Amino acid sequence: MTYSLISVGAFEVNCAIIRGTQNEAWVIDPGEDAAAIIAALQRDALRLARIILTHGHIDHIAALDGLLAAFPGTPVVLHPDDAAWAFGARNRFPPYNVVPPRPATLAGVADGDILADGSLRAEVLHTPGHSPGCICLLFADDGVLFTGDTLFAGSVGRTDLPGGNGAKLARSLKRLAALPGTLAVIAGHGPTTTLAEECRVNPFLARCNRA
Repeated sequence: MTYSLISVGAFEVNCAIIRGTQNEAWVIDPGEDAAAIIAALQRDALRLARIILTHGHIDHIAALDGLLAAFPGTPVVLHPDDAAWAFGARNRFPPYNVVPPRPATLAGVADGDILADGSLRAEVLHTPGHSPGCICLLFADDGVLFTGDTLFAGSVGRTDLPGGNGAKLARSLKRLAALPGTLAVIAGHGPTTTLAEECRVNPFLARCNRA
């Protein structure tokens, strides 16, 4: 597995394009700028096998309709706890984004599920707190953890938006802190880091005591 990041939209979401060994690809969090995402896929002749949403906030899903227009029938993955509200009025945030329609190919996902397409394989970790349906994607064989808005370099996702819950986020962070410190952490916003570094310097993981 290899990946590249495209910073999209006014909130500079890290949209990830995940590449497998047979030109299969996943897109994680197409928050905006569908044309740029499509161009990257087409430039490398990638076959879009799946779109994965780490959570339902509008800045992570707004390019869905554009992407699906270019790649019709592509499965879209979102946890049911966020799918319940992500495509309705609750998710409007004018003037930045327009809420996309609910995809016909939308599929739920649960903690512990394994997503697999060709050589691509990742485990779903349900990490509520920033939103009820937040997930992280663990590529254990590749040593990479995509954390969405659960964990950032030096910070964590806010919990003051509808559905946020500080106690749940704390439990989710504790779970992530127990993973191998060598994991690269690719967050939904901001720079790449490692889990060991976050357990060392991130004040929200200060009790982990990981070297």
